[in-house]
Amino acid sequence: MRAVRLINILTTLQAKGLVTAETLAAENGVSVRTIYRDIDALSLSGVPVYSERGSEGGYRLLDGYRVRLNGLSPGEAEAMFLSGVPGAAADLGLGSLMAGAQKKLTAALPEDLRQSAARMQGRFHLDAPTWFGESERPEHLQAIADAVWNCKLVRMRYRSWKAEKNREAAPLGVVLKGGAWYMAARVDGDVRTYRIARILDLVVTEERFERPEDFDLAGYWTENTLRLEAELHPNAATLRVSKWGLRLLEHISPSYVRARMETEIEKDEQGEDRWIVTLPCGQAQHAISEFLRLGTEAEVLAPDTLREATREALERLAERYRQGAGGAPPPGATIRDRAAPVRGSGRRP
Repeated sequence: MRAVRLINILTTLQAKGLVTAETLAAENGVSVRTIYRDIDALSLSGVPVYSERGSEGGYRLLDGYRVRLNGLSPGEAEAMFLSGVPGAAADLGLGSLMAGAQKKLTAALPEDLRQSAARMQGRFHLDAPTWFGESERPEHLQAIADAVWNCKLVRMRYRSWKAEKNREAAPLGVVLKGGAWYMAARVDGDVRTYRIARILDLVVTEERFERPEDFDLAGYWTENTLRLEAELHPNAATLRVSKWGLRLLEHISPSYVRARMETEIEKDEQGEDRWIVTLPCGQAQHAISEFLRLGTEAEVLAPDTLREATREALERLAERYRQGAGGAPPPGATIRDRAAPVRGSGRRP
């Protein structure tokens, strides 16, 4: 275990430059005192590692020092062949490069590791899109990926939910989420997210921009996702659901909602189990659309405004199905059934 840790420390220093003992301890799951002993061991073995003192200090390797670590463990070889999503690489124009890299890696591996990597490929497959959805292949994806890599400004015409807008952006990263591609870009001093499929026109300029050194794409995406989920679910609702309704609710709800869902169990008049579920939800129109997907397996209990809005929506829906196709009264309808509902109220006169 210590040998693995020493190699990990060495490769971390080589890749990152100056690294604090606290960071090395966190990455390796050991105490800072253990890292001190490991650094001493590296120094005694001839590795030119030295410390920089001060509030921004840490450990680094002597400038120009490099070590070649060509050995791979079986687990590392397997992980190499599991790390890529072939469809995503092809969308970015990197499919042939990934295939070539895997061939070279396979050729370089010993025979036993080749078999291990082949087993990994044959038994695990990463499929990025969600169920019943296809992965997007936006027209401008590869051009944006090139602009991200080369730090080039882009000018685009973008279709948002409300209108079409013209923007000049500094693309900082590309993210694949649930089969959809997104661009994180700095616009007017702020980093924003754009769905690449909604970019109508794109011009990659020759004007370069300076990429912020402290920008962390993974950190930005996590923070942005949580913020967006919170904005989409600013309210709370309480439902009474059946066992099947609870399973449906857990299936259709996003992870943000499932993580914040609270349940209590009770018995109905027939002695059957029912669950009282409190969960985050959006504005009334969005919440009603989501809860109606549960059909007769759920009842909105609170807040009163949402319960009333759901009742009115169900009345309008019931009235629509009382009528025949195209709005005509169904055959055999009574005079009362044929009466037209009051417009906008969803109620019968």
